[in-house]
Amino acid sequence: MKAFFQDFSLSAAVAGFIATVISYAGPLVIIFQAAEAAHLSREVLSSWIWAISIGSAVLGIGLSLRYRVPVIIAWSAPGSALLVTLLPDISMAEAVGAYLVSSLIIFVVGISGAFDRIISKLPAAIAAAMLAGILFSFGTGLFVSMQRKPLLVLAMFACYLICKRVMPRYAVMMVLLMGCSIAAFTGDLHREALVIGLATPVWITPEFSLGAILNIALPLVMVALTGQFVPGMAVLRASGYPTPASPIIASSALGTALLAPFGCHGLNLAAITAAICTGREAHEDPRKRYVAGVVGGLCYLLLGIFGATLVSLFSAFPKELIAALAGLALFAAIAGALTGAMAVPSDREAALVTFLVTASGMSLFGLSAAFWGLIFGMVTHVLLSARRPVPLRKSTATEVLQPVDQKQ
Repeated sequence: MKAFFQDFSLSAAVAGFIATVISYAGPLVIIFQAAEAAHLSREVLSSWIWAISIGSAVLGIGLSLRYRVPVIIAWSAPGSALLVTLLPDISMAEAVGAYLVSSLIIFVVGISGAFDRIISKLPAAIAAAMLAGILFSFGTGLFVSMQRKPLLVLAMFACYLICKRVMPRYAVMMVLLMGCSIAAFTGDLHREALVIGLATPVWITPEFSLGAILNIALPLVMVALTGQFVPGMAVLRASGYPTPASPIIASSALGTALLAPFGCHGLNLAAITAAICTGREAHEDPRKRYVAGVVGGLCYLLLGIFGATLVSLFSAFPKELIAALAGLALFAAIAGALTGAMAVPSDREAALVTFLVTASGMSLFGLSAAFWGLIFGMVTHVLLSARRPVPLRKSTATEVLQPVDQKQ
């Protein structure tokens, strides 16, 4: 710890703080939508927030100190989006069972060192298309909410565009402040819902069902490996950090498994917020940027302890504000997923099928659209990319009747 205090800098601390605030300002909103769709109690929601916050804190601090690298761990935003449509039809106990299965699969991938091999075999376009399909409804939800609260949503949208031009790093945070200010001014902020309280973990005994495993566990694994760990490791590599992927993946999966009975759906390596802590803005010396990861973990720890306060804070917001904030916070993720889906010309049809099936929200035989999107996309990819057999050349009648020595 002596080295940590020697390497401490205000710029790195600010970077860690901003990364944490952005995580709560955007992706956390999706968890509230999932909890509302599933009609979860405030106690369970508070426990869920406590679990993902404490897990992100402990893993971020531990891995940053261990490797002297700004490792930012956060919960899976695409995984949260997946749960919005699934939790109403699956009990929380079955969901916890699926969380455990997905974390076990990811843990095996991590300790086996098979991460790079698996990613190389999986068509990136199909994985990106599935992610785009999962997030699609959040983007459209932004404009649907404009029908009910045009002033609020239009102001947030305008604030987002202006801030993306002037100060892109703080765009989501400024949108949150703008939305809260307008809601308070127009009387849409329910102040009576605000309370100050600590989070109380709630134990949920897991139940295992095939439907939950296929609908939740497998898509969570896909999203975690392709949508979180791949870009997360790319950010570290681009910043010059040769940190091995295996221990980060295995540690995140183990943390998820331990906290799953309290509601944790998935802890992953962050990408967008991690870029804030790995850049020169955090510190000129790359060897001292790990301080941002430690400070970010401490912020997670503090906010997780006051999970009940966060629940009441977001409960006080109008639904349109939450929908608009979630859509704007996921703009970059949706754009990146769509770009990745259409990047490879030979896989565009398969990616398009995957995207359309996933975005449709269809359900067949009790299995979700994300599962079927993956299946239809892979089948399309195999059929269109499989090599066609070379037809045997048929001999003509003239050739058959030629003497042998003449054919030669």
